[in-house]
Amino acid sequence: MIDWKIMEKTFKVEITWEDKNYCCGYADSELGVIGCTDKTLDGLKHRFEESMRLHIKGMVEDGDNVPTWLANGEYKIEYSLAVSALLKQAERFTTMAVVSRITGINQKQLSHYINSVKKPREAQRERIVAGLHEIGEYFLAVH
Repeated sequence: MIDWKIMEKTFKVEITWEDKNYCCGYADSELGVIGCTDKTLDGLKHRFEESMRLHIKGMVEDGDNVPTWLANGEYKIEYSLAVSALLKQAERFTTMAVVSRITGINQKQLSHYINSVKKPREAQRERIVAGLHEIGEYFLAVH
């Protein structure tokens, strides 16, 4: 017996922080193009999912050749945060001074990453993620 849930299509969507907004977009041959912005991360995800549903509904109404699984909403959306969005979200819980101390990356460089002035190499991203995990583990250890 085939487990159809395993076969669901997953749309991978990267979220960035640009010009005082969280931003994301998706483009492919089956779905077309969808782009959204919002002041909050949760708001952006909600807007993107609603835009996707409306876009698919419009494709069906226009008579486009839409795969049944897409028309039926049998898909998942997997979000990932670019370093700019990751650091912006982290500002809600800690300061960049703390992130700088933990990661060894100076605050000016972190600021460049948040504002998308510079894009970090993968090794820098890993240092930032590890540093944020370390900060989180510290608070989880408090009883």
